Amino acid sequence: MRKRWMVGALVAGLLLGACGDPASEPEASPPARATPEASASPSSTTRQRPAASPTAPAAPSKAPTVLYLGDSLAMENQKVLGDLLRDQLDARYTSAPYSGTTLCDYLEGTGADSLVPPADKAAALVRSLQPDYVVLQFWGNAWGYTPCMDGITYDKSKSTYFKRYEADMKQLTEQIAQAGGAQRPRIVWVLQGPDPITPDRIHDVNALYELRARASGDLLADAGKTVSPASARDTWVQYLPCTSYEHENPVYCTQQARDRTALHRDDDYLHFCLAPTTSTPKPCAVRSPGIVRITREITRVISGDVS
Repeated sequence: MRKRWMVGALVAGLLLGACGDPASEPEASPPARATPEASASPSSTTRQRPAASPTAPAAPSKAPTVLYLGDSLAMENQKVLGDLLRDQLDARYTSAPYSGTTLCDYLEGTGADSLVPPADKAAALVRSLQPDYVVLQFWGNAWGYTPCMDGITYDKSKSTYFKRYEADMKQLTEQIAQAGGAQRPRIVWVLQGPDPITPDRIHDVNALYELRARASGDLLADAGKTVSPASARDTWVQYLPCTSYEHENPVYCTQQARDRTALHRDDDYLHFCLAPTTSTPKPCAVRSPGIVRITREITRVISGDVS
């Protein structure tokens, strides 16, 4: 029990921070127009799109407008994703992630204790930006870091935790749809990579994302698959064999790493930024293979839907 508490405390610190160069100036408060950081071609990984429901939104026929929301993983990804979407799709892009958050933080009506201010709630941003896509990337708050979870944690009651998480997913989908009106944006649910502490939890969270996307005619981006072993989707690893893209770009794949790509730092098994976590959340300031893999898959899914 003490070991689990210590691990939880460590993860709490990691979730509330984000990776970056300690010498860099802090980023402005979101939402922010992400600036270019790294470019890449669309991912070669595949994911079947769920069947659309009768009320599913139509894909845009022009350069899409994309809104990216999420927790510390989205915080570190946001610049790279924005660069890819602009390069590949000429997209208009806004990112508004907040470290340490979960789905309920982006719901309107969650009270003053929410970690996301009213102007940056999902529905508020949809009303102001009228995006074609809303990308949601959440690892899944499991230890009660955010006040809006009302103390519900995975350790205390798995069934209560999953019921609450599923209800928040549904409510967030409904708020986004209502805010979009006739121009309802398509939601892209990002499936997460393995959780080394509670591997069954992230498997079930991803299953909920799949069910929600199918129910509302939205999209899935299995970014987590790109940072998992090919034969063990739910097994956490620090290194993976280099992809063809990484072989072509030696900064991501070096002989010193024995033909392997580093996904995580030795002292941070959750984030994919290879710079140290800082007390001031900010986008990742160094090239990181895990971030490129994740953002390429998100871009591939949106690109396939646009075309």
